[in-house]
Amino acid sequence: MRDRDLVRLYWPVELRPAFDALFAIDDAMAQVVVRATDPTLAAIKLAWWRDRLEGLDRGEVPAEPRLQAAAQDLLPLGIGGVDLAGLERGYATLLEQAADPEVAIQRGALLFGLAGRLFGVERPFPLDAAGRLFAAGQLHRLGLAPKNFTVVTDMRGIPASLRRLTGMAALARRDLYRKEPEATPARAFALLRHRLTGRIG
Repeated sequence: MRDRDLVRLYWPVELRPAFDALFAIDDAMAQVVVRATDPTLAAIKLAWWRDRLEGLDRGEVPAEPRLQAAAQDLLPLGIGGVDLAGLERGYATLLEQAADPEVAIQRGALLFGLAGRLFGVERPFPLDAAGRLFAAGQLHRLGLAPKNFTVVTDMRGIPASLRRLTGMAALARRDLYRKEPEATPARAFALLRHRLTGRIG
């Protein structure tokens, strides 16, 4: 089980396929970088994902399950292929000799912004800050964190309507300070505490 399986339970049933599709695209790009042995080849693979995602807006849907899910579950909800393709830059910078930490972390803000749109929320804060925190924790967990990035790690007063998403940032904060398996009782408790209080940190 993954942390995301716990968070997913708080999402409306009708939106869970869109939730899965969105994070599956992000996962696909993350795995390109995690498995990279040749940065040039990995950059080509990321460019392939970017191009295929942009093609979804033109009705070009390859026989790739994650792209098909994006076309089926995200496009009808107003999340375009070009929107999703924007995630690629945050991973591509990690393949560069001098990775840009701001670009890498800002990917999380884009990801959370797209997720927020799925349930009708468009507000830069706290989703921006929570998304950046999520990206920082995720990159630490994957062993991809660039050096010298800064991110807000303590947040208060997150509205209840956003906590179904920002709980992932609360768990990501733990990843900045400790190594532990996903979906442990302690992480489930941290998620529940966030749901009840709206606090991260």
